[in-house]
Amino acid sequence: MAFEPDQRISEVVKREQSRLLSFIRRRVPDPFDAEDIVQEVFYELVEANRLLMPIDHVTGWLFRVARNRITDLFRKKKAETFSQAAVEDEDGELLQIEDLLPSPDAGPEALYARNLLLHELELAVDELPKKQREAFVAHELEGRSFKRMAAETGVSVNTLLSRKRYAVLHLRERLQNIYDEFTKT
Repeated sequence: MAFEPDQRISEVVKREQSRLLSFIRRRVPDPFDAEDIVQEVFYELVEANRLLMPIDHVTGWLFRVARNRITDLFRKKKAETFSQAAVEDEDGELLQIEDLLPSPDAGPEALYARNLLLHELELAVDELPKKQREAFVAHELEGRSFKRMAAETGVSVNTLLSRKRYAVLHLRERLQNIYDEFTKT
């Protein structure tokens, strides 16, 4: 009878693993991070079982723990937000996105505008289809060349260029209203 709790956990893992992984992958762009989160969630289930913590609705509990781990992941990775990312201008000079935004020291209105712009930009990038987002982030924020990305992924340069182009078109359309609001004043 000592194996009964282990058997129940094994059944839960078999039943919920693919759904949980799909849920996490829709929210976490890096597949390795998604796999780590799944492992952490099931580890917490084993620990809860070991500590005899009562869990009424296992599926709901698993997804709640997954959401918490996803939040933790994004909190840890805050240093990689757009405010620290760099872009190249027409002359090839590297500009921090930080330099393109209103200064946080320019008063409460500028700070509000800055936070709103960063938030909307992050939301807009998160809305992109996964492959477009990956191409955009790799090229624009990580500074990787299309040739290097093609070698790493096995996807042709033209396909990567196309994905980035669609990402840029989406971002322009998505952020146009915010741009219009700020240029009206």
